[in-house]
Amino acid sequence: MCNLTNKFISNICLLQQSGVSTIALEKARMCYLDYLGCTLGGARYFVNRLKSFCEGYPEGSSNIIGFQGKCVPMQVVALLNGISAHILELDDGHRKGALHVGSTVLSALLSVAEKEMISSENFLLGVIIGYETTVRLACAIQPGNKLRGYHATGTCGTVGAALGIAAALHYTEEQMKTTLSAAVTSAAGVLEMQEDDSELKPYNVGRAAMDAVAAAYIGRSGLQGPKDPLGGKRGFLKVMTDTPHPEFLTDFNSETLCIEQIYQKTYAACRHAHPAIEAALALRNELDIELIEKIEVRAYRLAVAGHDHTEIQGVGSAKMSIPFGVAVALVTGSAGLASYSEKNISDEKILELTRKVVVLEDDELTALCPEKRASILTIHLSEGNTLTKRVDYPKGEPENPLSKEELEEKFRELAMYSGLTKAACDEVIDEVWKDDFDLYKILKIIQGV
Repeated sequence: MCNLTNKFISNICLLQQSGVSTIALEKARMCYLDYLGCTLGGARYFVNRLKSFCEGYPEGSSNIIGFQGKCVPMQVVALLNGISAHILELDDGHRKGALHVGSTVLSALLSVAEKEMISSENFLLGVIIGYETTVRLACAIQPGNKLRGYHATGTCGTVGAALGIAAALHYTEEQMKTTLSAAVTSAAGVLEMQEDDSELKPYNVGRAAMDAVAAAYIGRSGLQGPKDPLGGKRGFLKVMTDTPHPEFLTDFNSETLCIEQIYQKTYAACRHAHPAIEAALALRNELDIELIEKIEVRAYRLAVAGHDHTEIQGVGSAKMSIPFGVAVALVTGSAGLASYSEKNISDEKILELTRKVVVLEDDELTALCPEKRASILTIHLSEGNTLTKRVDYPKGEPENPLSKEELEEKFRELAMYSGLTKAACDEVIDEVWKDDFDLYKILKIIQGV
């Protein structure tokens, strides 16, 4: 039967069989290195709070990144790695899909790779297919998915990560479809988790990775699912959005794979804040902060709601706030990992400046979104002068990408924050760039074995 799900699975299988470009493979390595840094840094951030979570589990087959201790079952590894990968808000994403990708795909895939002894070649294939399916599903349901209150990293990440595992293990089309069906019915995540002083937004990521592992192993069993879990009358598209775009699931004519469209972060905040942060950093040396009367950020619609708050209730709240991001950038000259600290969210100078920032929707910028997620920053000074800066593509976007050297430096910063030595960091970097890298050697290095 020719339905939406069958077309999608067929296209994914054809892509898998036809091989992928050297450009996509290089990007997959970069995404893997970026993921390792984010996950190591995130584990350092909260390892002491969640170590006890692992104590009740029996010995398993996989290591939790950044947790020195016994191996635990794959799904526990996927859950905790997923939380670590996202908690610092430095993980990669896709602007049209409006979601994070590597934190779910790689958390799920890496936990399975260790048990199944997956080769680096199949691992990279799983990464590329996982990114492709995650992003295409997100583009098929956005912006309606976000407007309904869903977190696409959770909804689409569950499905994409499961299919990434299926690709790495070379499932049949029938097994791929069962995997997709199981993942679709597991897909979940609501954006309320990022509100107030909540610390549970990263749980959406870890839960997606955990359920992706379960779905992939159900897929291997060959249990039969529904005929059309994506396009059926109560299927994924119907449930997840009022604005379906099924063409993203059927039109595979583009020569550019989704992994090549990924952004990678330099600022430890929600991506919606990055254009304004970058504008603030560009203007910082042209003004006296003491003379600022008001700051206006004009942005696209999706960047305003949930990101315009000036009352900061915790580090998580600060990372979601455009006003705080602008203020901390202007005061400290940075918006990296160290900028989003307990000290800074209590700093009255930063908070006073935060309260001077207003975020408004700009119809022109909304019309350009998601092809551009831009912001216009205007700083009003007491002398009557104004300074204005517009940023269309902040650092890390595919139009303004991080170089390999910049990505390596980001990895070193995060990995050394986690406790790795510079020598160990360089060893990991050297191994990742090898044609046939050793996944298990990398895991041993970062675990200090």
